[in-house]
Amino acid sequence: MGRLFWKFFIAIWLAQLLGTMSVMFIVETVYRMEEAGRPRAAADQSANLLIDSAAATLRYGGTKALQIMVEDTARQSLMVVDENYREIFGRPVDPAALRSALDKNQQGEDTESVRQVVLPDGHRYLLFIQDAVQSSRQNDRAPLPPHGARLLPTEPLLAHLIASLVVAALLAHYLSRPIRSLSSAIRDMASGKLQVAVAAAVERRKDELADLLRDFDDMARRIATLVDGQRQLFHDVSHELRTPLARMQVAIGLARKQPEKIEKLLERIDGEIVRIDRLIGELLALSRLAVTEVGMTDEEFNIHALLAEIVDNARFEGKAKGQKIQYSGDREVSINGSPELMRRAIENVVRNAVEHTPDDCVISVESRMDAARARLRIVVSDTGPGVSGTEMVSGTKSGRSADGHGLGLSISKRIIDAHRGEIRIQNQAKGGLSVVIMLPVSPGPDAGGHP
Repeated sequence: MGRLFWKFFIAIWLAQLLGTMSVMFIVETVYRMEEAGRPRAAADQSANLLIDSAAATLRYGGTKALQIMVEDTARQSLMVVDENYREIFGRPVDPAALRSALDKNQQGEDTESVRQVVLPDGHRYLLFIQDAVQSSRQNDRAPLPPHGARLLPTEPLLAHLIASLVVAALLAHYLSRPIRSLSSAIRDMASGKLQVAVAAAVERRKDELADLLRDFDDMARRIATLVDGQRQLFHDVSHELRTPLARMQVAIGLARKQPEKIEKLLERIDGEIVRIDRLIGELLALSRLAVTEVGMTDEEFNIHALLAEIVDNARFEGKAKGQKIQYSGDREVSINGSPELMRRAIENVVRNAVEHTPDDCVISVESRMDAARARLRIVVSDTGPGVSGTEMVSGTKSGRSADGHGLGLSISKRIIDAHRGEIRIQNQAKGGLSVVIMLPVSPGPDAGGHP
């Protein structure tokens, strides 16, 4: 267990323990005060009933009737005092009890076992229960709970102590576990292991710590993608530069051996330099797309107009080779994103087809809505040599032939991905290559298109 676990554990446990002890103390105090007041309340009710009966007996039956009642209730110490403070039946009266009864009578209190009765002949009598008056003087305050070991009940306190330990341990583990997982993942990344996933440990959680781990996983995936892209970029650089440099070396060697062909060889070297310059430009573009997020705007544009322009440019380039470029597609389909980047992505695919398709062949460009997936499907087909084996677009495709380079398709894939689309290539059964681009259409009246 780490230090954070123990900090959480001790803090939660102490908070629970102190809070519960406070509540238990208050409950225990109130309970004992109520228990202490119950016998007194019962005694007060009994005394009030007796004194009311004695006052009524004296008022309507006289002293003789009251004497009979006093004899029957001798245990209750019912005292009857006249104006001279003498007990009319000759019984001894406790002076303190008499003073307490007189005080209560002067204060106008008709409770707590004291009554004053005035008979028709003008005599005044003070009736009080001596035991009840003495008890009330001694119990003006309710007794407090006992101090020491009995201040709190031992059994509930022990039970709560165990329960709070378990709850505190579970809460501390719940809070510290994601942080330990995150710390371990950070150490793995620092050691070079970029493929980390920590959100799986909190898959069902919906709190801030779980959100933090999910954000960390997203960040780790992004970093891994960037690092892999940089590694592949170095691989592409070495692969794509090797061929033109080798040709230049051969041309220089031939120029030394055959000076009469130096002009033709210089033209070949110049052509290779142009290819290298173009290659470096595409490598720089690919690097920027790999390192930075392609900022997509909310600009909505008609994809048909963009495709028509690209096809017109390709027809101009294909005239020298006698190629025919056919285009058909939905005219009222719009997508959101960057029209310039999308132009570059699709143009790379079409120019790739023009470059690798034999002379006097047909290249087909078609765009149709895929109603089932609510996406636009763009297909560029040619009759070239295709690709060997299972070499599909993965964002880092190598050269398609010895005379060209395939970074254009890598750039296209990154742009399509940034538009939340997908691109794939496949060899056709009749020969040639087919590149399929799927793009989400913009929501609106133009999204449906027309076949």
